[in-house]
Amino acid sequence: MSKRETPMTRWYWEQVGGTLIEEFLAVRQSVNTGYRRIDGIIVRGGEHRIAKADEVDLTDKDIIVVQTKDGRLGMYLIGQAYFSAHLMMRFSPRTIQSVALCRKSDAVLSPIFESYPNMKVVVCPRDV
Repeated sequence: MSKRETPMTRWYWEQVGGTLIEEFLAVRQSVNTGYRRIDGIIVRGGEHRIAKADEVDLTDKDIIVVQTKDGRLGMYLIGQAYFSAHLMMRFSPRTIQSVALCRKSDAVLSPIFESYPNMKVVVCPRDV
């Protein structure tokens, strides 16, 4: 958990509701792979609470993947958000929306990212 990014992820969760799973382990580390954590998974329509990953079955659920950076939207955050959505397909949700959550958008990168289905940039206010 990050002192600066966790409050941003929670702010977004408060806007959309549902069940939040923080620091979701999407890929376990092995000899051939590094571990991959996602800042937040929100189960739409779920009970309004913060849950542990083993408490929630994502199968056939509508989910939001949240990748958060306390700065301007950049290619690193876009890559995280894009590939995180693809990694979550392994858990068989019904739908996946991916959110790149940042402090400031980018006039060039934001339209490119949002041209992909279910990809969205959200700007978090500075006072969060």
